[in-house]
Amino acid sequence: MSGAPVRVLVVDDDFAVASVHRGYVESLPGFEVVGEVHRGVQAVEAVRVLRPDLLLLDVYLPDISGIEVLRRIRSAPGPQPDVLAITAAREVETVRQAMAGGVVDYLVKPFSLATFRERLEVYRSHRAELLRRSAEDSGALEQSDVDRMLAGRRRAGGPGAVTDLPKGLSPRTLEAVARALRSDPTRDLSAGEVAERCGLARVSARRYLEHLERTGRAAVFPRYGGTGRPENGYRWVG
Repeated sequence: MSGAPVRVLVVDDDFAVASVHRGYVESLPGFEVVGEVHRGVQAVEAVRVLRPDLLLLDVYLPDISGIEVLRRIRSAPGPQPDVLAITAAREVETVRQAMAGGVVDYLVKPFSLATFRERLEVYRSHRAELLRRSAEDSGALEQSDVDRMLAGRRRAGGPGAVTDLPKGLSPRTLEAVARALRSDPTRDLSAGEVAERCGLARVSARRYLEHLERTGRAAVFPRYGGTGRPENGYRWVG
């Protein structure tokens, strides 16, 4: 991997979870963890001292919220780190405030290592492109340049991505499944429930739901206590 690695600060109140996230980051080429903290005030101070490139920020912290951490970081002088929110917080207002604070992505727990790896690789690629542009040309970008850079990020799977679908999946049906989840974002729906709402076979609905989960637009919630095989529920997270 050429160039300097992306310097990452991990912020999570759960020591075990923070350790897992550290391990995830350290398993990826092109990244290094420069610090790990577990409280909001510590995060603000660590950003000031360590000057990380990227902050992996939990929202639920024991002293101040991750949203308040984001506000304090953005109001401080000096270089600004990019922020990737990693949290169990699914409230619309929390997501809105995080987006207003300029997060580059928003990952809802729990998620797979594959999803985590994909989001960080998208971020690294996008950051490298911005740095390359900055080094090559200090002038202003044309609208076409901005559109091309954003389109590259979306194709790679970032927020608002328009990704290439796996073979056999239809964009129109995918939107119908996403719309079914968005219609009731406070509860999770099973593949069977989505299939009934969308007029699909259960196995087809499951394929679309699994794609939404892999691309970070749905979260999985295992359902226990019923008879027969356990069934996953899916909830829209955008």
